[in-house]
Amino acid sequence: MQATTFVCRMHPLAASKENRMHPRGCIAASLQVAAAALTMLVFASCTMRPLQGVLIPSSEAVEATSQVPILIGTTRTRSSSDPGEMFSREPSSEMAFAQVTVSIPPDGSRKVGEIQWPLSPPGDPRKEFVTASAGYLDRTEFGAAVTNAAKARHLNKAMVFVHGFNNRFDDAVYRYAQFVHDGQLPVIPVLFSWPSQGAGNLGSYDHDRKVASQSGAALAELLDAVSANPAVKEITFVCHSMGCLVTLDALRSRVSRGGSVPKLKNVALVAPDIAFDEFIGAVGALGPRRPRIGLFLSQDDVALKISKSLAGGTTRLGDINPQEEPYRSALAQQKIVVFDLTHLGGDDSHSRAFDEVSSVMGMIKQRLAQGQQLGEDATRTAAR
Repeated sequence: MQATTFVCRMHPLAASKENRMHPRGCIAASLQVAAAALTMLVFASCTMRPLQGVLIPSSEAVEATSQVPILIGTTRTRSSSDPGEMFSREPSSEMAFAQVTVSIPPDGSRKVGEIQWPLSPPGDPRKEFVTASAGYLDRTEFGAAVTNAAKARHLNKAMVFVHGFNNRFDDAVYRYAQFVHDGQLPVIPVLFSWPSQGAGNLGSYDHDRKVASQSGAALAELLDAVSANPAVKEITFVCHSMGCLVTLDALRSRVSRGGSVPKLKNVALVAPDIAFDEFIGAVGALGPRRPRIGLFLSQDDVALKISKSLAGGTTRLGDINPQEEPYRSALAQQKIVVFDLTHLGGDDSHSRAFDEVSSVMGMIKQRLAQGQQLGEDATRTAAR
């Protein structure tokens, strides 16, 4: 059997005094904060996920399964050690493209909203997520794959998802496939995967943040590639956690290179791990022709409280009180659509979201309001 690791959802009990410590100048203190928070968390709904081999395609086809093709643009390097990883945690100077089709077992054989990781890859498609196909693409092949996806499913809307902190490549692919499938989203799913360490611990937070801040131009490049396809009429950006830093940088980069992207209609920032002032400044720089921006936040978000500590005590955009000043006035001035999800219930506030913004956003809202997860974030880390 392949080596496995536990990935658990943890109970929100980490808003302790230690979480408000200022970590600057003392790495050990930051790690103590993280360790204390993680020790306090109650493990629940733990699933085992393999360390290797997840993206090796299965040769077994089961009729009742659902096939979800995910198109991918990434700034990760190709993996040289694990063919079932495809792309590693190391950054690349050039964009790479790929397509992975994920097979999802029938709803009656699984818990909707969760990934059933194969205990031993390639897995059993009757009860586990498995990789049906996986392959690298060049830029031309990527464009053709977008066109084919649009024609095959009679779709003209693309949704670009940008994952957050602490995500491996296979984590992001499987999570996005699950999200699109369970939400029954009528979109062409495109994943942008930046080289997060996905190390399963908070020690990589600063590294991930630095890499995220350098990934915006590449995401803007992917946006241009999707937008240039005549089969795509509308694009929605959905970013999670630290991925929202990448997204804002991409939008600023696009503006600096020639203005807005008419096909980009909505940008949804879910539990954004960004300083409030940084966000307001970035949005203001986008100008009046920017897409509609939805902000989905929760004041009981444990992951963002830990991020606040790791960020030197700076309040994160995703857990402000939007009714308090100066937040309320600044958000109103920038015409940000705000959804405060505090105390909505469910077991994971860091991944709850959304009210109606458009037809696609309304469907996203339904999934996230039911406790849908969007990534492996700070409160769900475990030793890997």
